[in-house]
Amino acid sequence: MKIAIGGDHAGFPLKGHVIDVLKELGHEVTNCGSFDPNPVDFPDITKVVCEKVRSGEVEKAILVCGTGVGASIAANKIPGIRASVCHDIYSAHQCVEHDDVNVMCIGAQIIGPALVKELVHSFLTAEFSTAEEFRRRVEKLSLMEKEYANQLVEVKKFRGIKE
Repeated sequence: MKIAIGGDHAGFPLKGHVIDVLKELGHEVTNCGSFDPNPVDFPDITKVVCEKVRSGEVEKAILVCGTGVGASIAANKIPGIRASVCHDIYSAHQCVEHDDVNVMCIGAQIIGPALVKELVHSFLTAEFSTAEEFRRRVEKLSLMEKEYANQLVEVKKFRGIKE
């Protein structure tokens, strides 16, 4: 599977280990940065990683920041992205099975290398359920995304903000 990975400076110490695990599990990795421990804003890295998912260049992505929370918030602002913070094995597979999550966010200050392999494996081997209830709910998420995106355009027009 083709996987994009990115992280900010807080995630940098763990990101290399995640890349090693991905390669060990046989996945093709696209490293979107950061490439050193110098400060970088997580929304910038998140945008690059999520564009890879949106374009179909990769199937899924993993973001590593300090807690995973900031990256998750940023990723969920991008249409077509469903991101989840995953610090336990159950969440790592359940988020895909029930919510069709395509970006897993982890916190380098929360988990260590010992848990990474299990999280990555659980996330990447999980499949979205064919159960009608989960399909229906994800479709509602897509509709909400479109509804609120349209409202944002209207708010910008009202305030005179140019795209």
